[in-house]
Amino acid sequence: MATVPVGKGGGADDALRLHRAHGARLPATGAWREGDLLGERRQLSFGDRPFALEGGGVVLDVTIAYETWGTLNESASNAVLVCHALTGDSHASGPLLPGHPQAGWWDGIIGPGKALDTDRWLVVCVNVLGGCQGTTGPASAHPDDGKPWGSRFPVVSVRDWVRTQAAVADHLGVRRWHSVIGGSMGGMQALEWGVMYPERVGSIVPIATALAASAQQIAWWSTGRRVIRLDPRWRQGDYYDAAPGDGPHESLSVARMVSQITFRSDDVFTRRFGREVVEPLDGFSLWQRFEVERYLEYQGDKLVRRFDANSYLLLTKAMDLHDLGRGRGGVEAAVKRLRAPVLAIGVVSDILYPLYQSHEIAAAVRAAGGAARAVELDSPHGHDAFLIEIDQVGLPLAAFLDDVECTDA
Repeated sequence: MATVPVGKGGGADDALRLHRAHGARLPATGAWREGDLLGERRQLSFGDRPFALEGGGVVLDVTIAYETWGTLNESASNAVLVCHALTGDSHASGPLLPGHPQAGWWDGIIGPGKALDTDRWLVVCVNVLGGCQGTTGPASAHPDDGKPWGSRFPVVSVRDWVRTQAAVADHLGVRRWHSVIGGSMGGMQALEWGVMYPERVGSIVPIATALAASAQQIAWWSTGRRVIRLDPRWRQGDYYDAAPGDGPHESLSVARMVSQITFRSDDVFTRRFGREVVEPLDGFSLWQRFEVERYLEYQGDKLVRRFDANSYLLLTKAMDLHDLGRGRGGVEAAVKRLRAPVLAIGVVSDILYPLYQSHEIAAAVRAAGGAARAVELDSPHGHDAFLIEIDQVGLPLAAFLDDVECTDA
């Protein structure tokens, strides 16, 4: 990010220059749009069938983006579903390619000889409904007028996502997943798979997630949504024809900055940035920055280039709505539906989805008579540890999949 010398007055001109010198180049949306390169994506169309949502809305002409690695065996027994987190997508493995704005988010886990060995497993990842990387979402064309759905797109839930994934499984010929695995928002999907389709799941691995969203988690995500809502360039969700620099890039970036604080621990921020400054403190100005601020700005702008503000609203709302016990007589009754063994992985330093929630998952399954154990990642990296600590995640994950295979046999 370009920097500007800071005067001692700290006036409005300084603030504007320092705020984001390159904001005019940020797109109104970073969503994949029809006509863009597909990359490694495949797409499944539901045709003209309306897709009814848990919350009462309806989405027409649904298209689901997904990617696969490996080959389905003759008995269709080696398929593993990996569910992505909030700002992930179907590109879970592979390099940065045309059509994909970032490299695979779990590339260290998925591939030949890795924990999810694609010489052995068929690994599938599906972009969620309401997302922005090839699956129908707010940036997609509405079938009635060809304009983006925008503010017309209804609220979706984790259960809606699982139903679309079941359609992808049917399309691929997968009658039963050997395992459903996911971190954070992906872990919510794994839990719902176990409850919604117990006969179609051989095991589940929820990572850094919860049985139901807590008050503090709702507080964090709702704050980000409020930031976007207050942005006049959001235009109540209908901003897709805005020129670069005139979309809700500022608010989406700030929402990402807020969430980024929860993804890492105090130790990591302190060790990496300390009190290092960007602009020298030789005369105070309101907009002088510390290095940690510049890092958060970078992360915010980086997301803007590959994500969509409306999708951010929808997906964080779905995370807040996550409650395994909703409409099922409570969590205890819901967990009794599970038939699959569970490996719950938590992170010691996680402040967003604290470690105790992973232990709660395992304890609830055991209390209902199921098989479950919890594994702790001893990492300073906080919530992001499941994306960073490849060995700590990969070793127990691979061993668990072996155990499940032996049990199934």
